Amino acid sequence: MQDSLVVRRETHIAAPPAAVFALLTDPEKILRWMGTEADIDPQPGGLYLVNVTGARFARGSFREVVPVHRLAYSFGWDGSEVVPPGSSLVEIDLIEQPDGTLLRLTHSGLPTVEQCAGHAEGWAHYLGRLAVVAAGGTLSPDPWEGRT
Repeated sequence: MQDSLVVRRETHIAAPPAAVFALLTDPEKILRWMGTEADIDPQPGGLYLVNVTGARFARGSFREVVPVHRLAYSFGWDGSEVVPPGSSLVEIDLIEQPDGTLLRLTHSGLPTVEQCAGHAEGWAHYLGRLAVVAAGGTLSPDPWEGRT
């Protein structure tokens, strides 16, 4: 795997790891910061399905779930031949800090530099929204709603 084809993001979130973990694994809470529909079963082999923009479903399955500390799930897009469901891997580590949580995300298995750039943009957008919600803030409607 080429390191250049890996998306890495770190985001500080002003909330404890348990609160962040809930926002990543509870279908109702996910919708506070990303998506219009979610079907999540956070256990190894469980479904990860989120209609991210109201026009595009991300699909995969959980590989690792360590409550309040770590998630790993396969990831891809319904109907995509470039990044089909389950073809890449998202790993999220939540590291407790005195003033909140450091979220460390690695998205590997993407096929091209262009796909890495697009997914990096998407993760930056949605992790920013996650940080606002986790800290108790209010979001305006997602400007990416309807985007394909």
